[in-house]
Amino acid sequence: MNPIYRDMPTTIFEAMSMRARASGAINLGQGFPDGPRNDAVIQAACEALQHRSNQYPPMVGLPELRTAVSDWYRRHQQLDLDSDEVVVTSGATEAIAAALFALITPGDEVLLFQPLYDAYLPLVQRAGGMARLVDLDPSSWRIDAQALAAAVTPRTRIVVLNDPMNPMATCAHPDDLAMVASLCTDNDLIAICDEVWEALVYDGARHRSLMQYPGMRERTVKIGSAGKIFGLTGWKVGWMCAAPPIARVLAKAHQFLTFTTPPNLQWAVAEGLDSQDAWIAMACDHHQASRDFFCAGLREIGLATVPSAATYFVSVDLTASGIVMDDAAFCHAIIDQAKVAAIPISAFYAEAPPTHLVRFCFAKDRATLATALDRLAEALAGLASVPSRG
Repeated sequence: MNPIYRDMPTTIFEAMSMRARASGAINLGQGFPDGPRNDAVIQAACEALQHRSNQYPPMVGLPELRTAVSDWYRRHQQLDLDSDEVVVTSGATEAIAAALFALITPGDEVLLFQPLYDAYLPLVQRAGGMARLVDLDPSSWRIDAQALAAAVTPRTRIVVLNDPMNPMATCAHPDDLAMVASLCTDNDLIAICDEVWEALVYDGARHRSLMQYPGMRERTVKIGSAGKIFGLTGWKVGWMCAAPPIARVLAKAHQFLTFTTPPNLQWAVAEGLDSQDAWIAMACDHHQASRDFFCAGLREIGLATVPSAATYFVSVDLTASGIVMDDAAFCHAIIDQAKVAAIPISAFYAEAPPTHLVRFCFAKDRATLATALDRLAEALAGLASVPSRG
């Protein structure tokens, strides 16, 4: 029995969702939306299932989807990608795994920023890599230049960047992106960029990929997700984009993971990327309005929020809210007392985590958010008496 998996905890998303289901709690932990629903893309998948092939599609993805991905990035991010630089995967997590398995030689060091999406570290370890952890500055969630420089050694080969960033819902500062680009070009590093939230950036901001920075076109793996773009998280359709020499290696790792992705979903996503720009913009506005509604409600009940610039998430600062509990204890307490599930930010750290931040998902309908706020307001008075689990 492999000790890497034997000793590994269940992902925090599944653990809290299981507790939510068992207790009948409103699940504001795991990041899946109630809407809006894109009926055109869903109908396209149904029609493809009935009228197009249901056999193995090409391993690297249907030509229609690979072309649609490259065209979408050309329109929205001014990236000049060819379709042969796109590899379709069964979700972005599979893309992350394939990229790490393809590019890590056992013993290579990989730079990871904390807080980090929980799949990164075990995948680096499974590929034989050695993680070098760099903490983001918790006052601004920006990259500390000295900490980043100190983490690089002659064995460093890869940097993993999540932008927009789950869990803290931030967008990387342009100066930080330039810093990472310079680090990569100066040290001959490859950047694996998890950019699945690129279509959900708020307040008039626009996503800028690290791939667009000088010297990064040939050394970046850009990962995207149809599940995030269209709010169809269960479809698990993602992709990796990279220059041909890298893309060919990525495809060889992908072929021994999921090999292919359901063809009807690929055709539907291709149609969506080609035709649904207005819907994608509307969905972004919809989620921004939900964020504003929920954040205003949290502040009204005495919970201090951390600014949210992207994603489905907003975090609460327990210390600033006057709550003397750690984040894990708070999350368990609100499931028990308020029937609301959230995620402790400490779960996104491999070491030395802060314990005063809790993440909520606001991508729910207004009635659900209002009910959650009412339950939290009723429960808050009693939470101060709950002992910390830390």
